[in-house]
Formats: sequence, C-alpha cells, structure tokens
Amino acid sequence: MAERAHRGEGRMAAAQGGQALLHLTDEQLRRGIEAMFFAYRGFTADPDRILAERGMGRAHHRALHFIGRAPGTTVGRLLTLLGVTKQSLNRVLRRLTEDGLVEVRVGREDRRERHLHLTESGRALERALSDAQRERMRAAYRAAGPQAVQGFRQVLEAMMDPELRQLFEGGDESDGRKRR
Repeated sequence: MAERAHRGEGRMAAAQGGQALLHLTDEQLRRGIEAMFFAYRGFTADPDRILAERGMGRAHHRALHFIGRAPGTTVGRLLTLLGVTKQSLNRVLRRLTEDGLVEVRVGREDRRERHLHLTESGRALERALSDAQRERMRAAYRAAGPQAVQGFRQVLEAMMDPELRQLFEGGDESDGRKRR
C-alpha cells in the first residue's frame, strides 16, 4: 500500500514538473531551438563526412535511408517521403544509380512504376551512414535515460505536421509496405 502511494506521489510530481514545462519563456524556447540546431549538426556530422568523400550530400543520405527501409519503394513514394521536387529527386537518383548504389526496376503490375532497391554497395554505404547515427543516438539515449527517450520521441512527434506524422507512422503506404 505504501509503495503504491509512493508511486502515485512520483507520478503527481512528474505531472507537476510537466505543468511547469507548459509555461516556457521565450528564452527557454530559443535555447531549445538552438539545442535542436546543434544536435542536428552533431547527428549529421559523421554521415556528412562519409558522403563528402564521395561528393554526395544529405539528399543522397535521405534517399538511401528510405530506399533501405522499404526495398522496392516507388519513385512516387520516395517523392512523398522526402518532400522534394521530381527534378531534385531525379538528380539524386541518377547519381546513386550511376555510382551503383541503387537499382531501378520496372514494376511488374504497372510498367510505368519504377521500384528502387539498394545494391550490395548501396546497403553497405547506408549501413555505414546509419551505424554512425545509431551510435550517437544510443549514447545519447543511454545518458538521458528511458523516460527522456520516451519524452524526446513524444516531442518530435508533436512537432510533426499531421500528414508527416501519418507518413512516419506508416499510415499512407501507397506501395503497401509498413515502415514499422
């Protein structure tokens, strides 16, 4: 009984602490924005170095990531996920295919569709890029603790526009694949 009461007090204190966060000052919000900028810079630093050696950038990384997460995804689906123009995506895909990192296959059911797959070299590069980011996230998550990890994810999801949250959650899978 006493243990249950203690847990209840802990939840109440956490809720009260959360209430204090609902009234952030402009300075606190500015610091949060700056923290996001610097964290993103750190998060992308290792992949940026790896990509720079190949004369590539973050657009190539994002394409490799989403093609690797859903092999066979269509060009149209990748356009939706990345939120870029066809022209921009075509430049990225041209480079990735020329470098032997991505293979484009004609759709079996709809020959107008182009399905994207990472080659073995593409999988190796995507793995190197992702490994660097996973290590950084793993270290940060361990340092922050499980409650902070959950809170961080909630904050990120709350910052997403509804249509992007739906993409993240896998609710708009035009190619029938679930991301989770």
